[in-house]
Amino acid sequence: MARDPYQELGVSRTASADEIRKAFRKLAKANHPDTNPGNAAAEERFKKVSAAFDIVGDAEKRKKFDAGLIDADGRETAPGGFGGGPWGPGGPGQGGFGQRGGGFRGETFEGADLGDILGEMFGGGRGGRNGGMGGGFGGFSQRGADVRAKLDIDLVDSILGGKQRIAFSDGRTIDVTIPKGAQTGQTLRLKGQGSPGRSGAGDAFIEIAVKPHPIYRREDDALVMDLPVTLYDAVLGGKVEAPTPDGPVNITVPKGSNTGARLRLKGRGLSDTRGHRGDLFARLVVTLPEGADPALEAFAEEQKAKRPYSPKRRA
Repeated sequence: MARDPYQELGVSRTASADEIRKAFRKLAKANHPDTNPGNAAAEERFKKVSAAFDIVGDAEKRKKFDAGLIDADGRETAPGGFGGGPWGPGGPGQGGFGQRGGGFRGETFEGADLGDILGEMFGGGRGGRNGGMGGGFGGFSQRGADVRAKLDIDLVDSILGGKQRIAFSDGRTIDVTIPKGAQTGQTLRLKGQGSPGRSGAGDAFIEIAVKPHPIYRREDDALVMDLPVTLYDAVLGGKVEAPTPDGPVNITVPKGSNTGARLRLKGRGLSDTRGHRGDLFARLVVTLPEGADPALEAFAEEQKAKRPYSPKRRA
């Protein structure tokens, strides 16, 4: 006969349904075969806490158990106090979980499906990533295995979103939708795109890595780029074309601008996970014309004679 289900879950007989559910989730997660491969003791413990939750996690069964109408295995107790057995009121093979063969079929407890609880914790179908409890306690490999891959994406795709094709080692290719605001280390879950199995395919988990961009760079939460401007535009001011992730735009360079000055392009920067855009900052880099320029040299000599210029040195 099974151990008292309250003791198995480590809760009191007066525990609320929520307390029982929390206790089961904790124990199931710690002992699930997916997280303890090859550990027979953990697998046995997982079976026991699942069986205990089958009894006290269901309001009707809990009432019957507390009233002594069923035992810890879910079997009806015979008149006079004799516990039911495999040949008792339930009929041949009715044991363990109150169904043929003692297999698990995903009963609904307090509005919560045991298979769904396990699925929430282990990211798969009913009972876990690799089939879990789908075919009874012995079948932990009916669902196909999950697959993992790494996908390098362009910085612009991480801002605007997009699609990119990825190839798996088994020869399959799929188009991955890249969400706006994707970041390095983020994992995308593609349901049913893993290895095939008897009760369905596993999932594919794609880890994102954003590649460095030749123009744009991240500085904290801002997007920054260097924007070359001619000496004439820096001195006199003017409009220059600037690249952005959305396409080129014209921006105004103020008179007397110097290298290092930053111009803000509102709403042209990084995206967050909700699609909201930050700003892009253009850092001006004043450039001299290529080759000799006699007029510029003469102007520089004249200005040098009038007011010698010595840039401040930083300490």
